[in-house]
Amino acid sequence: MGRLRVIPKKKRRIIRATKRMKTPYGLEVIESCLACPMLKDRLFCNLPQRTIEGLDAISSSATYPKGAVLFVEGQAPRGVFILCNGRVKLSASSTDGKSLILRIADPGEVVGLPGTISGKPYEATAEALEPIQANFIPREAFLQFLREHGEVEVRVAEILSDIYYATYQEVRYLGLSVSAGQKLARFLLDLSAEYSKTPGGDGSHRLSLTLTHDEIAQMIGSSRETVTRLFADFKRKRLIAVNGSSLIIKDKAALERIFEPHPNSPR
Repeated sequence: MGRLRVIPKKKRRIIRATKRMKTPYGLEVIESCLACPMLKDRLFCNLPQRTIEGLDAISSSATYPKGAVLFVEGQAPRGVFILCNGRVKLSASSTDGKSLILRIADPGEVVGLPGTISGKPYEATAEALEPIQANFIPREAFLQFLREHGEVEVRVAEILSDIYYATYQEVRYLGLSVSAGQKLARFLLDLSAEYSKTPGGDGSHRLSLTLTHDEIAQMIGSSRETVTRLFADFKRKRLIAVNGSSLIIKDKAALERIFEPHPNSPR
């Protein structure tokens, strides 16, 4: 596991003049839940101020380098992590070493929630895709917090419902998509819908793609070699263009036809 830097609660309370400070990982640390810029954007963060103060009191903040593991699949649940900065990948592995990325958690999301609520082992491994800051809340303190704040219980139920729906959709896509090309097309369409900026004048969609071909393969249940071949094929057909970490979807309609082909069209 990579090194982490804990930001003591007392220190976060004392430093008021500067809302954020630089860390060894280049992150702008959010010193308090009350100062979080995502307070109104994320489901779990958008709570009454008094509730946020209570949440802040039971949480401890730390920064982690890229590759740091927050928890591993099968581990007894210690608590939840609320992501302040950076992204975390949640993956499951088989006994023969194969890995499948279940989802990518973004800033403002809560990871480790199902296991913390149920008391069952964590269902996935959580690994930092980049330097991150996260607030950790121990399991017993979190459960007591839920008992005392009904509005938080409702939010947790909504988050668990979202996780269920996303998992259902993922199983549906992986199970019903016939080819790796369909799975990759669906992945790019989902990425475009969630992260792309306003479409350009020519209808193209530009987004940042920081995942490697190996990580994309783990998300769609394929191999790195297949993903690399499909990217080359999509570029040759001018469906997409890649410039460093920037991905441009040039023909969204064509990707949609690959993902959901006409019943009479050849596959």
